[in-house]
Amino acid sequence: MELNNLKPAKGSTHHDKRIGRGAGSGHGGTATRGHKGAQSRSGYSRKLGFEGGQMPLQRRVPKFGFTNLKRVEYKPINLSTLEELAAKKSLSEVTFETLVEAGFVANGDRVKILGDGALTKALAVKAHAFSKSAEAAITAAGGSVEKL
Repeated sequence: MELNNLKPAKGSTHHDKRIGRGAGSGHGGTATRGHKGAQSRSGYSRKLGFEGGQMPLQRRVPKFGFTNLKRVEYKPINLSTLEELAAKKSLSEVTFETLVEAGFVANGDRVKILGDGALTKALAVKAHAFSKSAEAAITAAGGSVEKL
C-alpha cells in the first residue's frame, strides 16, 4: 500500500447537497429554503437573541436595581482569626502582608477586621478598614489600630 492508492472506506464519504441547480436535482426552486420569510432571502443573518418574533428572553425577564461602580469590596477577617494567627506564629503585629502569607487574603484584596471573637493579646493591627466593635476590642486588649 502506498499514498497514491489510499481510498476512504466504502460509504464513509458522500457528495454535498447541490442546491439551486434546477428542478431535476430535487433541490431546485426554493433551494431547500422553504417559501417566503427572512430566512428564504439572500443576505439574511439572524440577530443575536432573536426568537422568531417572540418576545426574547432578555426582554421578558424583569430588570431592577443597579450596580454601584464605585463599590469597594473588603475581605472580612474576624478577631478570632487574628487571635489564632497570632498564637500560632507568636506575632505582636498583624499586617496585610502577614495575612497574605497566611493565605487568608490575596494580594489585590482589601481587608476589613470584624469584631467576632475576642482578643486576649495586645496586637498592633494594620488593615484597610475596621468595624467599630473590632476597633474597640483591639484597643481594649492594649493593642493599636492603623488604617492603610
